[in-house]
Amino acid sequence: MEFSQVLADNSNTIITKWVAAVREDRQIESADDLSYTAIKNHIPDVFQAMVTVLSQSQESDIKSIVTASWKHGLLRAEQGFDPSEIAREYRLLRKVIFDAVETDLLQATPAEIVRYMRLIDAVIDEAIARCFHSYVGERLRELEHLQASLRLHNDELTRLVSTNEDKLSQLAHELKHPLTAIIGYSDLFLRQQRRTIPKDNPVNIEHIERVLRNGRHLLRLINNVLELSRYEAGKIQLQVAPTNTRELIHNVCEMLEPLASEKNLSILVDWQRAPNEVTTDGFQLQQIVTNLVSNAIRYTETGTISIVCEVVDSEKWAIAVSDTGIGIAEKDQTKIFEPYFRVTSQSRPYAPDSTGLGLAIVVRLVKLLQGEISLVSQEGVGSTFTVTFPLTVEV
Repeated sequence: MEFSQVLADNSNTIITKWVAAVREDRQIESADDLSYTAIKNHIPDVFQAMVTVLSQSQESDIKSIVTASWKHGLLRAEQGFDPSEIAREYRLLRKVIFDAVETDLLQATPAEIVRYMRLIDAVIDEAIARCFHSYVGERLRELEHLQASLRLHNDELTRLVSTNEDKLSQLAHELKHPLTAIIGYSDLFLRQQRRTIPKDNPVNIEHIERVLRNGRHLLRLINNVLELSRYEAGKIQLQVAPTNTRELIHNVCEMLEPLASEKNLSILVDWQRAPNEVTTDGFQLQQIVTNLVSNAIRYTETGTISIVCEVVDSEKWAIAVSDTGIGIAEKDQTKIFEPYFRVTSQSRPYAPDSTGLGLAIVVRLVKLLQGEISLVSQEGVGSTFTVTFPLTVEV
């Protein structure tokens, strides 16, 4: 029996039934929108090579199987097929072939049946292997191309961000000079007006105070933006030196005392267990403490601001700033260190003089000084920010 001739005579029928089976199979969704020709692909070439392998009178055309299957895998990769869909294609091809030639195959001897079935399985297995090889290779090339494209886009975005940051810093620096002059002259004019204008006519003074207040707020915003951009750009260089913690806290309290007095708030300090001296960047540490205390004053209407400084162990020390303010809702406690996020409450939308950058700067400077910050807060009760630092900052 020349079984290869039987396959050749039924080739068109087998291919047609196979394409129909692929279209009907709900697990091969990638073929839903493909034409008959696109589904058929290089399968006829694989099938023709199979005929030569099964023929006893023709030379086996293994090369054609390899080439056809390789092209089939490349095209399926371009068409977006999943590996499972390709495997199912070949499973359906095997089934359609045996269904089409079953009657003729049963007329052969048992030895011939076993031989032909083994040869058909071997050819399809080889086709699957070659197809998957090219499919995976094409997918890897696509991923490499995508990775290269993403790298280029990332480099371009980094360049644009860096350019914008430089421009923002330059703009902020340019704004600081005229703004400082406005604040200085407004302050001078305000003091002159207070001496000359009668107390029962405070209208002009209120206008000047409003200019001065908003000018200071804008200057603080510019300084905060500059500080944040300097950190993000990695331009903050630590100047580590022995630092007197008590003197530093005293300076902060002295500086912020007028702000607290305006709201009748008391600043209580407990530094009995504080380290006499730590090795750190005093300027950055003072900025951290200043931001925490001023933030506590801003969000507290009545009560006290407490500062506790103490040695934790042989390697660490901590400073905690507590207030009796509005507190922070649990849903907001993971957001407060994000730039421009401002805490709100039912009594007021947010502090009018808040920039939303103070805590964002704090958390970055704490990290720079190799420390950690934590928060305990309850709405309507108050908040406590605790910062833990090493006694000696390593540089």
